[in-house]
Amino acid sequence: MAAFLLGAVLLIVQPQIVPSRPAINSKAETSSQSVQRELLKKTSQKNDFKENIHSNGSCRQLPQTIIIGVRKGGTRALLEMLSLHPDIAAAESEVHFFDWEDHYRNGLQWYINQMPFSYPHQITVEKTPAYFTSPKVPERVYNMNQSMRLLLILRDPSERVLSDYTQVFYNHMQKHKPYPSIEQFLIKDGDLNVDYKAINRSLYYIHMQNWLKYFPLNRIHIVDGDKLIKDPFPEIEKVERFLKLSPQINASNFYFNKTKGFYCLRDSGRERCLHESKGRAHPQVDTRLLEKLHEYFHEPNKKFFELVGRTFDWH
Repeated sequence: MAAFLLGAVLLIVQPQIVPSRPAINSKAETSSQSVQRELLKKTSQKNDFKENIHSNGSCRQLPQTIIIGVRKGGTRALLEMLSLHPDIAAAESEVHFFDWEDHYRNGLQWYINQMPFSYPHQITVEKTPAYFTSPKVPERVYNMNQSMRLLLILRDPSERVLSDYTQVFYNHMQKHKPYPSIEQFLIKDGDLNVDYKAINRSLYYIHMQNWLKYFPLNRIHIVDGDKLIKDPFPEIEKVERFLKLSPQINASNFYFNKTKGFYCLRDSGRERCLHESKGRAHPQVDTRLLEKLHEYFHEPNKKFFELVGRTFDWH
């Protein structure tokens, strides 16, 4: 009951984001409710909260976990799989609160309004893949909740580049708009075009350095997106442990769909797969160009491995 009353009090007010200093590795564990109490101290402006409380005792609340990226790394699959857990309440759409200025100016109450209704024992999760590569986002998330648990899902950088291109290509095709071949993006003056945005998004160590200015490594769990595709259950088990959830997701929740070529979900007898836009075939790329791409990422990947103290099976 006390937890419900606290949630109601939070929704009466319009919290304001205030600057704070970067995080220092701390052993102190701040609960979601404690964080929300701190937010209450920073504002006195009242707000109508009726729409954020449900008659069944659930309410909208700030997320305690955010899937911060990476784009085309498998964030939707991760969110869908995590939603199998009864203690997870997931926002359906990408919110883009911290990276889109017009959204961020709306304040935390607007952010709360985008969240699903949840019970006090549940963890609210939102995912916006663009957060990982947006320079302003780490500090903004920290200012809201320095104890936030962050999920980052990564794939082989070269594969992620191809997936990035594939998504934009199909978006143009659906609108009957022409789009250049991938070679036109990857090659510039006869060499690899390192200014291509899709390549910059795959320089993980640069973006990770920015996040580590505000959050210690033990607050960021890295999901191996390549392994999640091939064998999802072990990766989801690790996520459950990181979020301190009881082990509720089982191997029986996953089955391989031969037609689609990837794993789908089985939940309480219902079977569901990701949208048809997921798992699209990548364009054919000249072997020599692929080798240039792999060679370019070799050193950045090495720096990333050293940064996080972990290696991945990437080219």
